Amino acid sequence: MNPLKHVAIIMDGNGRWGLRYKNSRNAGHKAGLSTVEKIIKETIKNKIKFLTLYAFSTENWRRPKTEINYLFKLLENFLKDKIEDLNKQNIRLKIIGIKSFYPKLNKLLDISEKKTFKNNKLQINLALNYGSKSELVNACKVLVKNKDKINESNLTKYLQTEGIPDPDLLIRTGNTKRLSNFLLWQLAYSEIFFEKKLWPDFNEKDYNKVIKNFKKIKRNFGKI
Repeated sequence: MNPLKHVAIIMDGNGRWGLRYKNSRNAGHKAGLSTVEKIIKETIKNKIKFLTLYAFSTENWRRPKTEINYLFKLLENFLKDKIEDLNKQNIRLKIIGIKSFYPKLNKLLDISEKKTFKNNKLQINLALNYGSKSELVNACKVLVKNKDKINESNLTKYLQTEGIPDPDLLIRTGNTKRLSNFLLWQLAYSEIFFEKKLWPDFNEKDYNKVIKNFKKIKRNFGKI
């Protein structure tokens, strides 16, 4: 049975769900938050130590400004309401990506990271304004600047996920089969499950089914 330390999730389908059921993409983003809370609880039950959630990519800036503003306000309210609870549950929040939002949200993200820094039951890596290609380019720049030997180990040191084990499992909801510039280096040997359900419809039963199937896979890592 495969050990499972790190699950990464591309939470796809919020906007489509909102248009389908509420005639509003924003309604889908709000509904998706409920799924996030359910998956966090289930991750803890399964004693998984790392959960990485793809919340906002560097490409998502191309979306309508009204939708972007709603997403950030939703995140702001979530942190205000839930960070104390996450802290009490011994959950650490870490942001991967470039924190270049508006001052109030930037400050709230910093406070949330500092408040939960020592927690160790579960680490939630929230990918915000994150793009794997730019992450790799920046890591290479630092590596060259520091005149380090160019190898996998040294490059990994300068990634935003430094110190975090690579995902064992990637789940993407929304019936779309692509990585969308997410953890391209780190997912090299991850098992990938593409789910048809849109993110707000994805539930604990679905999550546990994926975990169960993951544990049955024979993982060779290049060997026979």
